Amino acid sequence: MKKPIKKFLFKADNDSNWGLLLLRLFTGFAMMTHGYGKLFNNLEGFSEFVAEIGFPFPMFFGFMAGFTEFFGALFLALGFMTRVFGSLLAFTMFVAAFIALAGDPFSSRELALFYMVASIFFISKGAGKYSIDFLIGKGK
Repeated sequence: MKKPIKKFLFKADNDSNWGLLLLRLFTGFAMMTHGYGKLFNNLEGFSEFVAEIGFPFPMFFGFMAGFTEFFGALFLALGFMTRVFGSLLAFTMFVAAFIALAGDPFSSRELALFYMVASIFFISKGAGKYSIDFLIGKGK
């Protein structure tokens, strides 16, 4: 097998920053579409749902979920405070998958689970070289 093909198929990439950037951008911008509707179009209706699933202070928790899904996802996409916003997103998606959608089939919960796992990935790996976090951390 030729060396470049073998390297492509079987060697780990020493510079995975482009992959981190691509996944971060997609995850963040896709998640923002879910937060936008909650935060800017129907916060009262979403807060009623939050009350129905048993959360106290439903307006507060509804706002926080929408804020996290929109602004937290934006900051994740930009790679700003990635581990902090990744943690908030992972928690929000845990609630979505295991409380809000409890009892639903896997196919109804898989998107929330994907966002949760992607967020946990960024908590563990960070944002990578092409991020605001990297630019801020470079000064140390």
